[in-house]
Amino acid sequence: MNDPIRRVSVVILVMFLALMVAASWTQVIEAGSLNSDARNVRTLYREFGNYRGPFIVDGERIVYSKPIDDPFNYQRTYVNGPLYASATGYYSIVFGRTALEQTENSLLAGTSDALFWNRLRDLFSGEEQRGASIELTLRAKLQEVAAKSLGKKKGAVVALDPKTGAILAMVTSPTFDPALLAGHSSAKVNENYQALDGDPDRPLINRAIAGDTYPPGSTFKLIVSSAALDAGYNPNSTVYAPDEFPLPGSSKTIKNYGGAKCGKSPQITLEQALTVSCNTAFADLGITLGWDAVQAKAAEFGWTDTFRVPLVVTPSRLPEGPDDAQVAMSSLGQFDVRATPMQMAMVAAAIANNGRLMTPYLVDTARASDLTIIEQSEPTLYSRPLTTQDASELTQMMVSVVENGTGKAARISGVTVAGKTGTAETGNGTPPHAWFVGFAPAEDPVVAIAVIVENGGDLGSEATGGRVAAPIAKTVMQEAIRLSREGS
Repeated sequence: MNDPIRRVSVVILVMFLALMVAASWTQVIEAGSLNSDARNVRTLYREFGNYRGPFIVDGERIVYSKPIDDPFNYQRTYVNGPLYASATGYYSIVFGRTALEQTENSLLAGTSDALFWNRLRDLFSGEEQRGASIELTLRAKLQEVAAKSLGKKKGAVVALDPKTGAILAMVTSPTFDPALLAGHSSAKVNENYQALDGDPDRPLINRAIAGDTYPPGSTFKLIVSSAALDAGYNPNSTVYAPDEFPLPGSSKTIKNYGGAKCGKSPQITLEQALTVSCNTAFADLGITLGWDAVQAKAAEFGWTDTFRVPLVVTPSRLPEGPDDAQVAMSSLGQFDVRATPMQMAMVAAAIANNGRLMTPYLVDTARASDLTIIEQSEPTLYSRPLTTQDASELTQMMVSVVENGTGKAARISGVTVAGKTGTAETGNGTPPHAWFVGFAPAEDPVVAIAVIVENGGDLGSEATGGRVAAPIAKTVMQEAIRLSREGS
């Protein structure tokens, strides 16, 4: 009789111990992750009751917490919200946090370890806990010009400081107003979210860094050119550029845009091939170099990497084990090659910075409520995909693209501009995407840029990167140069 009782007692004891361990694990070990989980409504209510730090651009608040007379105490307020939504994201009592509102949450909410002494001071002084202010690398005027230039076209603009990696502008279109999701009426916020989420134009997607990646089209020829320079080519090296290039193992051929010739003879220079964006030359060059060389060079620019700025950037994509026909198509930025505008801006920035690719970043400084700096971003080297000489020669080739080739619409009076256009086929009978990547001034760059306009924008099937994306890039680069010269 005693044995069954002992066995039952042991089982009950083990169950109690299991419950104690589970409760302790949840309350102690997982407490941090549960508190930071954007779905934790209790955390959101608690945070809404505290002063949340602002986002700052050029010394002005673009997001801040406004005191109001309701149970939440503060209303998250977005100044010109649609302009900065790609960076700030939203802070919602219903749907949690996104973008920088999420990645910088502990600083904004004042719960970061970096603010421990500030919290302790506030505790003893009886003052309200206040979150840190986050100063962004964005330039207000440049962000405005980029958004205005892109207009209502679907697409994105990314502008980087090539010397530091600082993100100077990041615009996505269409965009949305975070204020629609920051209200205190759950029913209204849910209604607004459902409308945004159900919009076929997908305004909640940050096209600059996330969502669907894009075929880069002829802008990928910069990667192939980089691989060629690394293999011993120079701008004057001769490449094969027939009127049509037969795809190996296929009855199909590759032609140049509009069926044009690339030169007077099938033998042209590498610089001329990039200048006129010769498809047949780069199809042959990709096969000649071999996919391993092209793929390795793309990887040096960050292709296929997952990284944060601190927002997560969707990895760009390359085909695995392509045959020669697929290599030819991939060398034109087609087939299974995909990229984000951020990735293409990084390509331009590395070339502009003498072959040194700096890590992109969006947050410059975090300051406590007493304005002391608690975190400061420092430029860091991401990789070195090009030698100084190769970067110089590729810059020379990109200058020729703008001065003599497909990128003439990006010319700026009195400024030498380096660039590359791209017109990427999308399949399914839809118009091509229009691309431009480049930097200026070519001899001492202050800005590197990538522009994409989905499906040709207003021009549709008649669009090219030179006609649609290059003028947008020109306007943004002009403003960046103006800001640099004025020291503002």
